Amino acid sequence: MPGPFSLPPAVDQFDQAVDRAWDTIRGNPVADRVFYAASEMGDFGLIWMGVAALHAIGGDPRQGRALLRLAAALGIESLIVNQGLKRLFRRERPSWAEGERPHGLRQPSTSSFPSGHSTSAVTAAILIAQTSPLPPAILWGMAGVVATSRVHVKIHHASDVIGGLMVGAVIGTLLERAIPVR
Repeated sequence: MPGPFSLPPAVDQFDQAVDRAWDTIRGNPVADRVFYAASEMGDFGLIWMGVAALHAIGGDPRQGRALLRLAAALGIESLIVNQGLKRLFRRERPSWAEGERPHGLRQPSTSSFPSGHSTSAVTAAILIAQTSPLPPAILWGMAGVVATSRVHVKIHHASDVIGGLMVGAVIGTLLERAIPVR
């Protein structure tokens, strides 16, 4: 059953064009390995919690607080996206031909728009960058790979990823201000 909101037909045309272009690298062993691994590590924010936990291992109380803030933030982000926005749109996920889906990735039960992996990636990159010793470019590069992995593995449309990036930027910025790490 469709939700109360839908995306305009031009969005579907954009998604189809991106999907056709992306087909040129699907099946490449290196691209598949990178994007499927990134997609799996993005499940439930595991990659982001891992990065924050590694920072906290050093015993810096600020990093410990940053880890707790990230856990709370990803919970809030997930609630907003999965129980809020996805229910408003209820968009169908990309389709695969029979027997075509490789690698046995977990199949989300929520709708496609917006991408939760993209939303959590941007939210986490904003929050982790505030206290991380890593250069922000590394965190943003990781976020980009996790987000685009969802197009590569055909679990999201490109517009779902773009929507998720925008939602994540808003959520991350608001939570960075609402839950400061002192």
